[in-house]
Amino acid sequence: MEQTKSFVITINRQLGCGGAYIGQQLAQKLNVFFADREIISKAAKQFSTLEETLESREERMLSFWQSFSKSTTLNQGVYMAPVSPILEFTDHELFAAEADIIKHIADEGPAVVIGRCGFHVLRDHPNLVSIFLHAGKAFRTERIQQLHNISSEHAARMIDKSDKERAVYCKTFTEKEWADVRNYNLSVDTGKLGIDKTVDLILDYLKVVLPST
Repeated sequence: MEQTKSFVITINRQLGCGGAYIGQQLAQKLNVFFADREIISKAAKQFSTLEETLESREERMLSFWQSFSKSTTLNQGVYMAPVSPILEFTDHELFAAEADIIKHIADEGPAVVIGRCGFHVLRDHPNLVSIFLHAGKAFRTERIQQLHNISSEHAARMIDKSDKERAVYCKTFTEKEWADVRNYNLSVDTGKLGIDKTVDLILDYLKVVLPST
């Protein structure tokens, strides 16, 4: 692959399969920028809101009634109770802002970008490596249960909710299926391989497609 521009790795992942940890490990071992909190921080400044507000909106859509409340309060002559700060910007405004931030990060130098449809946002980047991480539900449930000290039932509900929200989010903004492996250069089952061995596999893969790494 021609190295006329710094490489960027995007990681889209199912909840509980270790995507954030794997991304951090890759960035550390490759000595490149890890883009996750930075995206939230920059977007929060752009919208003059709290980072916690954006975190509650990450990779999910507002409900119909939330969106309806926001739109009606913007109509002149319509009175409604003040809207929560979470509704001060639309899903499309947030996606566009984060997409611009991701593109800027990719232009600045090599990076590992977590989530936010990075595979689509950076689809025209000449040295993009897009990765999808997934695992069986039992593996993911156990991991979420241990990480958050919650019941297996609660963990399973979190996983189902996250999968649905991320799929809808991706379809809305990219018109692509989030879990369709054809969208990515590499797809890995972290439950089968293990978290640390997944890191090693990706590094070996990068040596082939990005010889300079």
